[in-house]
Amino acid sequence: MTDPNTRARALSIAGSDSGGGAGIQADLKTFSAFGVFGMTAVTAVTVQNTMGVQGFEAISPGTVADQIRAVASDIGVDAAKTGMLANAPIVQAVATAVAETAIPNLVVDPVFVSKHGHVLLAEDAVGALRTRILPLATIVTPNLPEAAGLAGFAVETRDQMRRAADAILALGAGSVLVKGGHLEDRARSSDLFVGPSWEGWLEAERIDTPNTHGTGCTLSAAIAARLALGDEGVRDGGDPPRPHRGRRHRSGRPDVVDRTGAPAVTSEG
Repeated sequence: MTDPNTRARALSIAGSDSGGGAGIQADLKTFSAFGVFGMTAVTAVTVQNTMGVQGFEAISPGTVADQIRAVASDIGVDAAKTGMLANAPIVQAVATAVAETAIPNLVVDPVFVSKHGHVLLAEDAVGALRTRILPLATIVTPNLPEAAGLAGFAVETRDQMRRAADAILALGAGSVLVKGGHLEDRARSSDLFVGPSWEGWLEAERIDTPNTHGTGCTLSAAIAARLALGDEGVRDGGDPPRPHRGRRHRSGRPDVVDRTGAPAVTSEG
């Protein structure tokens, strides 16, 4: 954040989750938890609840780009994150608008599929994501299937995570956090960070919980919030946003998490 008298501002460029647990809804809750003013550029409207995604409708690429320009030119953006980008034209439009408005501190959460396996990025959009979005990224936060899609080879082990990190950095990203939630080790959570001045494994005891819907969105939003606040340690490999257990809504649905404190962060996403 350049002006100490201005509240830090973060922009979420992502899809809307009608269930409120992921997408721009999770991002705005996370920004608020960090005291950051949140804004959105909606890329798609999804039809989903705790059971999964029933469908979605993408917003026109021009409208997505215009949303970015509107908030960047007036309110200002200290950091931004991308989530669901849906298709190649939207990827192209977002890349153009982000570059045109010189948005700093871009966190790229390369959303390929939902937690329940629903495809949220068209196959022909992966190439555009690799060539247009990643070179703009301050940090990329893929899980193992997403890392495989970006790197072009299977990522199922710690050694493959390290190779994938190098491949993603070679595409132009500033740093990468490869999330190991899909590793076979069910006792430990192992994520790999590789940045310009530090690399290492971020490891902790895995929390045995079904409450993982939206955790990838929340993590990337937390990183964006910290960057908006001027925390260079997040960019270079300092302390990550701290995890905590989310609180369930009284609806009783097991995977609806109310992140009203510090955001819940796990490596399942």
